[in-house]
Amino acid sequence: MALSSILSAVLPPVHLLAYSTLLGTELYQSFVMTKVAFVALPRLAFTTLQKSVFPVYFQSQSLLILLVAATVPPFGPASMVKEKNDWISLAVMSVTAGLNLLVYGPRTKDVMIERIHQATRDAKLELGAGMKSDEMKKLDRSFSKAHAMSIHLNLITIGATLWYGWRLSSRLKFEIR
Repeated sequence: MALSSILSAVLPPVHLLAYSTLLGTELYQSFVMTKVAFVALPRLAFTTLQKSVFPVYFQSQSLLILLVAATVPPFGPASMVKEKNDWISLAVMSVTAGLNLLVYGPRTKDVMIERIHQATRDAKLELGAGMKSDEMKKLDRSFSKAHAMSIHLNLITIGATLWYGWRLSSRLKFEIR
């Protein structure tokens, strides 16, 4: 059996499973799990959970994007050369997920941890109710910027994933037997 026959038989189901897992993971983590955890957990527990979950989420998201790109039917990445809209959406997914994995996810996590330490230091200062130290205000601004960027990059990644899925589903052919 020729390699092209094997690839054309194996890649489509693997590709659909990888894409489905990617989209499901993105939607569940972004819109279900995070919201439920935010409502159900005290702030410190939520922060502890998020700093553990999001690195794994960004790693999984990036690996699934690579798997989707590697399994594009019928011949893997070479199949995307003539389909510009497919590789553009995969490139957008890769860049935005990569930025979250390598830059904004770690930055958000680091500032989140530093805010916890600063809150402990501020508690020793006996500031008035609702008062924040200048350092905490600075950390709050840094966190807000990094977190907002991470959220927006994640939403762009999800949008590109949906765009790719729309294009993918438009090429599916179903036969009723």
